[in-house]
Amino acid sequence: MTDFASLLRTLADQDVAYILVGGAAATVHGSARLTLDVDVVYQRTPDNLARLVNALAAHAPRLRGAPPDLPFRWDAETLARGLNFTLATTLGPIDLLGEIAGGGTYERLLPDSEEVTAFGVTCRCVTLERLIHLKRSAGRVKDLEAIAELETLRVERDQQ
Repeated sequence: MTDFASLLRTLADQDVAYILVGGAAATVHGSARLTLDVDVVYQRTPDNLARLVNALAAHAPRLRGAPPDLPFRWDAETLARGLNFTLATTLGPIDLLGEIAGGGTYERLLPDSEEVTAFGVTCRCVTLERLIHLKRSAGRVKDLEAIAELETLRVERDQQ
């Protein structure tokens, strides 16, 4: 079971620069669809990589779906050499995205984000309009299925 509040609190406590995307962002915007992980686009500066490593270190991050005996070193160098990481932690799964289809990097996505309170934690979240665009860009069946609900939420919001 994913502890969404604790995962986001862990990032916030270390001042990690990230933008909430994916199913958790959809939940923030009112979606009723179930999501099992936290997806974030993270800033790839050296300082932020160090904060991200410190934030998750106590929660046993490992590559999700990889054999348990596969060596994996959790440090800033590993993050700097990679880009997107799907991790399992003791708090639940988290996808760390250095870039996202249809949105690019943290810096490119930042203008299309807003400060919100998600799961009791203040953080940046992609706007509803950009989330719909990201879901379209991903093109996965589950993302395409989510678009109808997200567009309905956008219409309802705009009518208020």
